[in-house]
Amino acid sequence: MVLTKKQFNAVVVVEGKDDTIRLKQFFPGIETIETNGSDVPPVVLTELKELAKKREIIVLTDPDLNGERIRRLVTEAVPNAKQAFITRKEGDPHKKGKGNSLGVEHASKQALVKALSDLHEQQAPSSDISKQAYQKLGLSSGPNSRKLREQVGISLRIGYGNAKQFYNRLCTFGITLKQLEQAIKEAKNE
Repeated sequence: MVLTKKQFNAVVVVEGKDDTIRLKQFFPGIETIETNGSDVPPVVLTELKELAKKREIIVLTDPDLNGERIRRLVTEAVPNAKQAFITRKEGDPHKKGKGNSLGVEHASKQALVKALSDLHEQQAPSSDISKQAYQKLGLSSGPNSRKLREQVGISLRIGYGNAKQFYNRLCTFGITLKQLEQAIKEAKNE
């Protein structure tokens, strides 16, 4: 998928200017709105609400706690915003050190194309995954639950989260029990 201005009628919500620079490096016609940190200013949320009336909004934040907070705030303001995710590995900086934290600005073109091509839409909970099945599959309350959730999140391209957040995300994105079981099977075979 080639993302050009003509083909890509969306605005991508990112955290800061480094994310915008990285996206424009690979997709020159892409438009972004920067939140400038995890405390999204009301003026930005208002701007996004107005833009959402005419354009698609895509949330692409860093795969960390602040990124998840931004995602939640933007999605509360613009419920029909599409969700794009990079994995923690894809957002890992090449150089370690002060100021080099996990983020979109470190993702490769391939990771960004994949994230922007595989969008998720938040909807009323429509999954057939019960809490009992979720727990039985080892995604909560187990010694390897956190690692398994992370691997399944990568496979399904839905990000990561603690047990409760991850279950809610599965339900809100309409992931079926069959899809979840397949993702777990793939994760265990790696």
